Amino acid sequence: MTSSSSIFLLSELQPIARPLALENEERYGDHASAQTPIVIDNGSTSFRYGWATSPEPSVAPNLVAKYRDKRNNQPFLLFGDAVDIDPQARAVAKSPWEGDHLNSFEALEAAFDFAFIDLGINTPTVDHPIIMTERLSTLSYSRSTTSEMLFELYSVPRVTYAIDALMSFAQNHAVIPLVDRDGLVLSFNTSSTSVIPILNGRGILPKTKRLPFGGHQASQYLVKLLQLKHPNFPAQNHLTLPQSGSWMYQTFSEFSLDYADTLRTLKDPADMTKANRVVQFPFSAALEKVKTEEELAAQTERRKESGRRLQEEAARKRVEKVNILLQKQTDLDELLALREWKDKEDPEDFIVRLENADIETEKNLNDIIKKLENELRKAKLRETGEEDIVEEPTFPLVDTPDDQLDEEGIKERRRQKLMKSLYDGRVRQREERAKEKAEAEEEARLEALERESNFEGWSSRWRQEHERVMLKMREREKRKAELADRKSAASQNRLRNIATLAADQPMVRKRRRKGDDDDGFGRNDADFDIYRDIGGGDGLSEEEDLTRLASIENRLLAHDQTFSTSNTYASLSTRKPPLLRAFCPAYDSEASDDMASKHQMTLNVERWKTPEAWFCPSMAGVDCAGLGEILANTLASFTEQERVRMVKNVFLTGGPSLIPNLSERILSTIQPVLPPGTSISVQLAADPLLDAWRGMASVARDPNFDSLEYGAISKADYEEYGPDRIRRWWGGNANYVI
Repeated sequence: MTSSSSIFLLSELQPIARPLALENEERYGDHASAQTPIVIDNGSTSFRYGWATSPEPSVAPNLVAKYRDKRNNQPFLLFGDAVDIDPQARAVAKSPWEGDHLNSFEALEAAFDFAFIDLGINTPTVDHPIIMTERLSTLSYSRSTTSEMLFELYSVPRVTYAIDALMSFAQNHAVIPLVDRDGLVLSFNTSSTSVIPILNGRGILPKTKRLPFGGHQASQYLVKLLQLKHPNFPAQNHLTLPQSGSWMYQTFSEFSLDYADTLRTLKDPADMTKANRVVQFPFSAALEKVKTEEELAAQTERRKESGRRLQEEAARKRVEKVNILLQKQTDLDELLALREWKDKEDPEDFIVRLENADIETEKNLNDIIKKLENELRKAKLRETGEEDIVEEPTFPLVDTPDDQLDEEGIKERRRQKLMKSLYDGRVRQREERAKEKAEAEEEARLEALERESNFEGWSSRWRQEHERVMLKMREREKRKAELADRKSAASQNRLRNIATLAADQPMVRKRRRKGDDDDGFGRNDADFDIYRDIGGGDGLSEEEDLTRLASIENRLLAHDQTFSTSNTYASLSTRKPPLLRAFCPAYDSEASDDMASKHQMTLNVERWKTPEAWFCPSMAGVDCAGLGEILANTLASFTEQERVRMVKNVFLTGGPSLIPNLSERILSTIQPVLPPGTSISVQLAADPLLDAWRGMASVARDPNFDSLEYGAISKADYEEYGPDRIRRWWGGNANYVI
């Protein structure tokens, strides 16, 4: 495991298989006259084609898109890299393959047309022999339809079908005579992995094994792991693209010699961080619009205009307020003048005067006058900023005996007693608040003196108190979790306390009289201690601890610069463990405002877990034996001498074989099933992606290529034996042979 702090950009590192249509310096006329064979490697991911005399093939993605353009209502048929030019084409693109089966022959026909046109063939028929790949033990339907297409549609003279793994093996062992070639071929394909034993240059196909797990399943498995790891990832549309998963598993995956040991190593957060690989997904950042000088001037003018409107509104409200106060003062003067008529005229005339002023009684008049006086006095105090002086109320009838009062006086005395008790209560509350305020001010003053004289001691004291309260809250949370488990020790102790308390007060079975159900519980505060005894708590509520904790944190945040929000209880309680933060740093970036970090995905354990599925397919939900067990069973079906011959040349080919450490892992897997001291050699193909095409090109250049030795099927054989029949040869399949 190597350290890397680089961020890999997904958009810049998308894989490109090969340049399309290599420059062809030869003219088609030369190939037409010589009937040069055409070599086609029909892979699930890439379509490779070219003349047998060419050093390199042309390569294109094996994708076809047939759609109708919405803008001009024109039909389009795109193949290969051209599929990426239009989002609508990408949405409908499909491959001729479905897993390991060739199903979409319309797409295969489009691939053939593209290849023949790109090779410059301008004749109605393709008068060239063709050698092309097919899957190991291919289905009769797939081969029949392919042969029918080549012979009936393109009128090719001969077709030879080959297995890509055997062609890659032949290309890498061309210097060895065919009869001396022994080995064990491991072909890692897009949708499967095959184990083909070879003796005397021929594949022992009846003992061949196939694992239904390949590069496509590995990329899907990696995407599922990442989706579980980042459930709220904002770029899910980019993550689910097939090329994204393929690129990530091809770029970052590694085989581990011992997967369990690798996981034990990654338990250290430092090692987990070193193993991290960060992938930056594309995103659209919100760009702030830069305003022009005219826009800034208009904004300033609008702000000034808004300020002027607010000032005018405030002035209008002030004028309305003054007018209201003047009206109240006028009403008060009129009511005071009205009350003066009480002493100037008879009571009957005064009552008539009150009725004319819409006032029912003299008491209502006094209440209105008192209300207006209070409102005017408060308004004056608000303007001057002075404090309101409240006169102490008097209660003259409180101590007056009953014999000195009539019935109305007794009612008034009862009312005054109530008012006096309420007033005394308010006075006590004011005194208590004033006392508490004075104590708080004195405590703050002493604390300020301590902080100035011994800041380190003050900070240490409050930090220790902060730790103590947090520890107590953690213990409370821990105890809650334990009590939720009926089998925990805390829960058992609680049940034991309940049983003990029940035994201390035995139940007396007797009939109770109606209304005699009260047992007196709750009359004393000590009765409620039973809940604390059962729960095992300290009697303090969580709210009190939170209030205490908030007070301590506010002190430290205000005066201690070394105490930040990351040291608060809220931050510490939500912080993930170091190993979890190293495993998925997105937990920390979720609270960040950085848009780029929210579109980053971290790979660590998945780098080894994804390729481990080849040896343990059940991890990815595939119900079959792993590659190690398949190798052991395959070797066990041969004699000891044959096993020794094969393991001297264990050959790896196919795109996924480029994952690092595969050769070492295969070697460590085979060694335990063989006798000690057995010579084992694991070889990787020189070019796992193109060696199959090069091997077929070498076969096609052989002067005897048109002979039965290479399993060629002519148009006459096709018509006589049927479209699914082939001739058996050392590089082809053994099913449906003539």
